[in-house]
Amino acid sequence: MSSFLISFVVSAILTLLVIRHAHFHEAGLDVDLDGVQKVHAHAVPRIGGLCIFATVIISSAISVFRANQLGSEIGLLLICSSVAFVGGIVEDFTRKVSPTRRLGLTLIAAILGYFLLDARIQHLHWGYGEWIIQSMWITLPLTVFAVAGVAHAVNIIDGFNGLASVVTICMLLSLGYVALQVNDVFVLVVALMVAGATAGFFIWNFPAGMIFLGDGGAYFLGFILGELSILLVMRNPEVSSWYALLLLIYPVFETLFSAYRRVFLRGKSPGMPDGIHLHSLIFRRIVLWAVGRKDARALTRRNSMTSPYLWILSLMAVVPATLFWRHTGALMACSLVFIATYLWLYARIVRFKSPRWMILTKKK
Repeated sequence: MSSFLISFVVSAILTLLVIRHAHFHEAGLDVDLDGVQKVHAHAVPRIGGLCIFATVIISSAISVFRANQLGSEIGLLLICSSVAFVGGIVEDFTRKVSPTRRLGLTLIAAILGYFLLDARIQHLHWGYGEWIIQSMWITLPLTVFAVAGVAHAVNIIDGFNGLASVVTICMLLSLGYVALQVNDVFVLVVALMVAGATAGFFIWNFPAGMIFLGDGGAYFLGFILGELSILLVMRNPEVSSWYALLLLIYPVFETLFSAYRRVFLRGKSPGMPDGIHLHSLIFRRIVLWAVGRKDARALTRRNSMTSPYLWILSLMAVVPATLFWRHTGALMACSLVFIATYLWLYARIVRFKSPRWMILTKKK
């Protein structure tokens, strides 16, 4: 827990300094208020990922000083993750890095993780059996696209104050808990460090939205989630591979469903941004009625009121994944329940038939 607390304090201080510096020098400010996915009224620094990344480096140095045996693995993980982080943070500052290039850098980072960290998908559980994958020509592309997909998925759900950060914190704490059960010290320490760094950022991001996670933060956190999930499952055979799938299913399924919706239902590019993600629909069709007004203060309030809906949805996967981390059958069943719940909610909301329990009463 000291890893978590140290990271939290350092991140909170660094984030506050970055907020003040960004407004003073106009560095990394998100001034595009008219985009299809924009839900803020004022220019906001979007370089929160820089604070998280810097905090993880500082916390890693402290952890390595206390436990030298972790030095090589943590160092290699930071090298790999920095490749994914660079593309995102440069985009946050310049707005000139295309999604294709950012995804390409994340693919390179995953390839580095495959060879340097031995983070590779080599077996998959299915029912009461297990599929062993021995060919590198299968494990390499499967691993690379899985890690890059998770990183991109976290970036997809990063649309509202506190949404991606809380979802990531819950997933990291789950990884830390399971790592503790199987005595995987490396995954435990890194999960707590990154969770603490994200929590330090969160207190400035929610509810007021004083700083945004940005592409750098989203790609970094997504990459760490993907790498730690693979390492935990592959190094500890008692952990079901379906644990990782259920743990990450909210951002992953959101991304897959969005791609399906754009390509097959709307005939557009899967990379084209739109405003009808599940979190966007909740913002526009449920939270709107609880606030009503359209001024800047009301917009911020609507923004922050949207995230708890998705926190609860994510916990519907994170909690059973944490409880049943070694039971493949239960994890598979919970995955199907989550997908069915997601599709039911989306269909109800998009047809203006939102469940009554989701609609908040407007305050007078």
